Amino acid sequence: MSWIRWSAGLGAAGVLLGAFGAHALRGSVSERLLAAYQTGVLYHLVHAVALLALALHGTRTERPIKTPAMLFSAGILLFSGSLYAMAATGFTRLGAVTPIGGLLLVAGWIALAWRLG
Repeated sequence: MSWIRWSAGLGAAGVLLGAFGAHALRGSVSERLLAAYQTGVLYHLVHAVALLALALHGTRTERPIKTPAMLFSAGILLFSGSLYAMAATGFTRLGAVTPIGGLLLVAGWIALAWRLG
C-alpha cells in the first residue's frame, strides 16, 4: 500500500466531509452535534497531514512507518468516524467509540516517537 496515496485519500475525504457538515448539516442538527462533527473534521485533517508527512519521511529514509500509520488510520476511522455518524444519525451512544479512536491517535504519536525518534 502506498501511504502517500492513502494519506491523500484521507485528506480528500476530510475536505469532502467538512463541506458536507458545513452545508448539509448546518441547521438540521443541534449546535452540539455540529460542533462534535467539526471536531471530527479537524482531527481527521490534522492526522491526514501528519500521515502524509510520515509517509514522505518513510519514503525518503526507507524507515518503517507501518505501526504509526496504521494507528493514525484506525484512529481517524474510529474517532472522526464516530463523531460523523453521531452527528448524522443523532445516535449519541456512538460517542462511546470516540475515546477509543482518540487513544489510537495518541498511540500513533507515541509509536511515531518510538520508531522514528
